[in-house]
Amino acid sequence: MRSRIALLAAALATALATMTAVVTAATPASAATLTQVTNFGTNPTNLQMHLYVPDRVAAQPALLLALHYCTGSGPAVHSSFGLSTLADRYGFIVIYPSVTRSSKCWDVSSPQALRRDGGSDPIGLKSMVDYVRGRYPVDANRIAVGGFSSGAMMTNVMAGLYPDLFNAGFSSSGVPFGCFATTNGAEWNSECSGGRIVRTPQQWGDLVRNAYPGYTGKRPRMQIWHGTTDTTLSYVNFGEQIKQWTNVQGVSQTPAYTDSPQASATRTRYGGTGGTAPVEAISFQGYGHSIPFDAAQAVRFLGLDGTSPTTPPPNPTTPPPNPTTPPPGGTAGPLRNVNAGRCLDVPARSQTNGTQVALWDCNGGTNQQWTPTAARQLQVYGTKCLDAEGAGTTSGTRAIIWDCNGGTNQQWNINSDGTVTGVQSGLCLAPNAGGTANGAQLVLSTCNGTNSQRWSRS
Repeated sequence: MRSRIALLAAALATALATMTAVVTAATPASAATLTQVTNFGTNPTNLQMHLYVPDRVAAQPALLLALHYCTGSGPAVHSSFGLSTLADRYGFIVIYPSVTRSSKCWDVSSPQALRRDGGSDPIGLKSMVDYVRGRYPVDANRIAVGGFSSGAMMTNVMAGLYPDLFNAGFSSSGVPFGCFATTNGAEWNSECSGGRIVRTPQQWGDLVRNAYPGYTGKRPRMQIWHGTTDTTLSYVNFGEQIKQWTNVQGVSQTPAYTDSPQASATRTRYGGTGGTAPVEAISFQGYGHSIPFDAAQAVRFLGLDGTSPTTPPPNPTTPPPNPTTPPPGGTAGPLRNVNAGRCLDVPARSQTNGTQVALWDCNGGTNQQWTPTAARQLQVYGTKCLDAEGAGTTSGTRAIIWDCNGGTNQQWNINSDGTVTGVQSGLCLAPNAGGTANGAQLVLSTCNGTNSQRWSRS
């Protein structure tokens, strides 16, 4: 059995090495360093803990528990997936744990690990979160967990065992809670990895509920990622996770919203249409165990991008944009598209984060009143900002509303030629495909000088 686990772990390492190459991000341009913490509390399986605290931490920082893949480590996730770069931007703290057993896989199989406070790895992971909360003024409403492959499996376990602790999670190429369960001491469950364990939503949901009997409180929102040709952990597990978490959340399995946030990607949302729906699922057509995971999309879903650091960010590696127009500032008013003659509008006067803005007949409503600020924001309702979704910088990125947080993806130049361009991307705000009808959705688009990309303040 040990040799079989070793072979499976080796295959998984090969797949994850490819994933790392796909999503590698630059090491944070920051003086902050990854620090190992010892004696953090009860730790029955001898886990290691590394902690990343940005130089400029928020007054009430969010907290992310980031879990590695088989054969991986916390420091490897820190250096490879861009989470610490986003921690620098938004001022949240990241815990990077590491398994020390030979396989470097998380225990998501044993009866102890699948029962609240039952033992094994979850106990040590919970101790790490408690340690940080005891030393930093962590925002209790923004504690999240996420992971990759084996770490994705453990994400589902931690979200199931400690729903009163975690508010959201992301599972990248994982399996449902309880799918890997064994009773013979084996770490690997080939029936689950091969996609041969299929249950009803109720059965999957009961596995989660029975792990913490009697609990009736809130459950973490869940974001699920997977490639359609995954042979390490079958794509079947993507659908089974959707079944599980929609049932746990008590929402329909029928998507409330579908779009394509990245090339080859299909995103579905369940129980809501906005960016913080109870369940969000992203599948990549033609990708295997290595997928183009987007850390910014994960951080957005987790709600970790809602607060800026209390002091200016660390010295950047490149100078800030130097636009030809001065910082905007002024009173509230409409933004009318020159080509369509219709106004920039928040549909149905929604105040839900993630709502995509659109064109609509100008009517003077509060959902059409945009205030340019000295910080280059375009505010609506006084608290929401025009936002490039997921800090996207490519043509087609959706223009949405989100809580104002000071991010560069919420900064805009109102230019003398009538264009509105994103400070971060340099792209123009425009109706998708040049649409002019009521409801035409707004996106970022390569500037082309047409009236479709020009706006007037009247």
